[in-house]
Amino acid sequence: MRLSVKHLFIINPRAGKKNSTGKLMDQIEQLRKKYGLNCETMLTTRAGHAEEIARRAAQSGEETRIYACGGDGTINEVANGAAGAQNIEVTVVPVGTGNDFLKNFGEDRSRFLDLEQLWNGPSHPLDLIDCNGRIALTIACTGLDSRVADDVHSYSKYPGVTGKGAYLASLGVNFFKTISTRMTIIEDEHATIGEYILICVCNGRYYGGGFMPVPEARMDDGKLDMLVVKKVSRPTFLRAVSAFAKGEWRKYPQMIRYSQPENIRIQAKEPMPVSLDGEVIHTKDIQISLSEKKLRFFAPKGAHCNRTTRTLADDGL
Repeated sequence: MRLSVKHLFIINPRAGKKNSTGKLMDQIEQLRKKYGLNCETMLTTRAGHAEEIARRAAQSGEETRIYACGGDGTINEVANGAAGAQNIEVTVVPVGTGNDFLKNFGEDRSRFLDLEQLWNGPSHPLDLIDCNGRIALTIACTGLDSRVADDVHSYSKYPGVTGKGAYLASLGVNFFKTISTRMTIIEDEHATIGEYILICVCNGRYYGGGFMPVPEARMDDGKLDMLVVKKVSRPTFLRAVSAFAKGEWRKYPQMIRYSQPENIRIQAKEPMPVSLDGEVIHTKDIQISLSEKKLRFFAPKGAHCNRTTRTLADDGL
């Protein structure tokens, strides 16, 4: 690692505990002094600010390592600003309340809090999901799950309700609204029309505070894994939720369909919420594919994005 590389820390001061920003700034200063690094810190002040900062760094041409200091929303913004830039490498410092992205690294995710292990770690190209020109690192979904994601932040404001608890609270409320949506799904050249509870396109394995719909999904294999959940009764859906969350969707072949299409288009009569790593957009026409851009992601030595990947053999299939 050349010492001329800039180390840019993009910090979301609203993420995590109130004192996390001060502690992080102290760690950055210690790192700068110890290794003589060129460190810069920038605090985000609004939605989209992290993306703007990352894009400016990419456009500058200067070799930069960007540290997305926050939760899943912060790394999503940074990825949207830096994807495809050859002068940029990106990582995560998980000071936010939601860090589903780092769950892909298994037990190594705690190592991302140690800047000593992180600053000179090796980089690895990650696949990305392109959804209407926006980037998702892990999962893009629409239907019940995206409605839950659209509402989840309102529940995370309650004391002691964070992560999976907020997701489950939002799920409980949305469950008693309209459970399905009529959609047209076009997978490559094959089209179907029907009532669907949710459609989930996976590059990584975790979302919703720890749900793992496709445990075989790998973040660097050049493939997307899609699950389509057909409309069923509420009691049937409730029985299947636990299996879905654990990646055991094969237990419900009449309800859940799996495929690996290259191009996906989803249409509805009314605008639908679409969740991209928990960040929600609204549209009547969704176009999803593997992004041509990749993210140059660096991590502590030995950590890997597919650490928690399961295989069919692991599941006894």
